[in-house]
Amino acid sequence: MDQHISTADPHAEIREEVGKLCARFPGEYWRQVDRDRAYPTAFVTALTEAGYLGALIPEEFGGAGLPLSAAAAILEEIHRSGGNAGACHAQMYIMGTILKHGSPDQKKRYLPKIATGELRLQAFGVTEPTSGTDTTALRTFAKKEGDKYIVNGQKIWTSRAEHSDLMLLLARTTPRGEVAKKTDGLSTFIVDMKSALGRGLTIRPIRTMMNHNSTEVFFDNMEVPAENLVGIEGKGFRYILDGMNAERLLISSESIGDAKWFIKKAVDYSKERVLFGRPIGQNQGVQFPIAKAYAQMRAAEALLRLGLAKFEAGQPCGEEANMGKMLCADAAWAAGEAAIQTFGGFGFAEEYDVERKYREARLYQVAPISTNLILSYVGEHVLGMPRSY
Repeated sequence: MDQHISTADPHAEIREEVGKLCARFPGEYWRQVDRDRAYPTAFVTALTEAGYLGALIPEEFGGAGLPLSAAAAILEEIHRSGGNAGACHAQMYIMGTILKHGSPDQKKRYLPKIATGELRLQAFGVTEPTSGTDTTALRTFAKKEGDKYIVNGQKIWTSRAEHSDLMLLLARTTPRGEVAKKTDGLSTFIVDMKSALGRGLTIRPIRTMMNHNSTEVFFDNMEVPAENLVGIEGKGFRYILDGMNAERLLISSESIGDAKWFIKKAVDYSKERVLFGRPIGQNQGVQFPIAKAYAQMRAAEALLRLGLAKFEAGQPCGEEANMGKMLCADAAWAAGEAAIQTFGGFGFAEEYDVERKYREARLYQVAPISTNLILSYVGEHVLGMPRSY
């Protein structure tokens, strides 16, 4: 018996509306932001006012209450349109920790204001210079003193810290040598960055290959009210892990958007550019890399869609989230390579946007988790091989 396979996009309307919003911010806007190493305030404000950054916040707290696949569609469309959601995407997955593990008071106090844009929750303080992706080895310590915690330490690659009102901070509250499991003794806090800045909190920008507004953050006896502890003290590592599958699926959707942008740019240019009396796209040396990049993108996209479906069904999706993140990032890079080769020298010219997107797409093979750690996850947790680290 034949079964009907639906290929209809349930989020087609969202994509169309996001596309219209992105059309107000063309390549010149992003080139200027990149040139100035600035924060795309106007774009983030427009997204917020349209309700897109509150997509995953339940309606009772002023959000849209949409599923993760809708948020993925929003981010994909931003990147497919030539923009960069890196300035604001963290708000979508960071708030999940408050939503899932925060107290009723914390949800009521923060989520409605995050939904309206009155508060920005963009900063995620986890990585440290000495520990990198070995999160359990972090040294930032929060010591309980009465009705507050005193925080000392340092974070690095804390993107958007200068443009955020709140930070979700992971710090050790019990020394590593005093816990049974190395993942114990870590706690999660909501930090009011505006009140802490200059009073124990210092932010130092890091200039990088792409305009990602990344920073180093220092804590010197910074005070955090005890009521800003999320969930139970010492269980913060689990709270952070909970949001990582969502983060990887959302980042994957951005890479798919990048791949689609590169492929369209390359295809269009290959039809328009005439050399030796024929469009360069007629040459298989130009055509085949683009076609292969397209096939690679479609395969990665299929795994991403499966991961989103499993996430929304409440099923384990670590395998799809991790492999999807790796394969989508690889697909974006392959598409970027094809675009650069198709454009030739013009691919390096700022005005075509290819070199900017090329730099931006490269990030996701390293962050928020590197390809090697994903392969370690697959080897150990999917294939049952011995732990490699």
